[in-house]
Amino acid sequence: MNEWLLRYFPDARQIGYHLPRRLIPAELRSLPVLGLVRNPWSYYVSWYAFQSGLVRPNALFRVLSEDGTQGFEGTIRNMLELGAGGGHLDTLVSALPDTYTGRGLNLPGPELGGIRETGIGFYSYLYGYLYAGEVPAHVTRMEGMRDALPPLLSTVGAGITPAAESFLKAAPPSNTSAHRRYTEYYDGSLRDLVAERDGDLIDEFGYRFGE
Repeated sequence: MNEWLLRYFPDARQIGYHLPRRLIPAELRSLPVLGLVRNPWSYYVSWYAFQSGLVRPNALFRVLSEDGTQGFEGTIRNMLELGAGGGHLDTLVSALPDTYTGRGLNLPGPELGGIRETGIGFYSYLYGYLYAGEVPAHVTRMEGMRDALPPLLSTVGAGITPAAESFLKAAPPSNTSAHRRYTEYYDGSLRDLVAERDGDLIDEFGYRFGE
């Protein structure tokens, strides 16, 4: 998506990486905010598969997986309990950088500390942390972004050239992880815990387990 925007929109420029909306430069804050959201059940599988395949996974994974001793279920349970008094939060806040690094998750420990006692899932916290603002952001589901983005951009006055539309439809996915269908990773208990912790986000965007 970054490649598409930078290639086909002459005014596009990258000013940060995984930064929250509140850090948009003042001179750009009047522009509409466009964003993507994804199925939380799928997000946790994708995150786990990507990190567990790295030689040196990030601090978030190392702490929540207890240095790789926990499998998918244990790691994601630890992740889902961060906002409900989970015992890993203080360790994780200390393990993450104090400031933005411009790479990876790019989430400082003090920022993640805001999840404490919220009772929400990690993905829901991340979503709110990225998109919170006085004016609602224009957010579409990642699963259908190739079809949804052209009309979404049109609503904010950005024209789509035929070449841009063709690229959007045909370009292969990037930065992907190898894993089975996400439903195969959940037992009933963990599935329901995601539904509880990320329930508001799931309901807002109409997600259903297994779709």
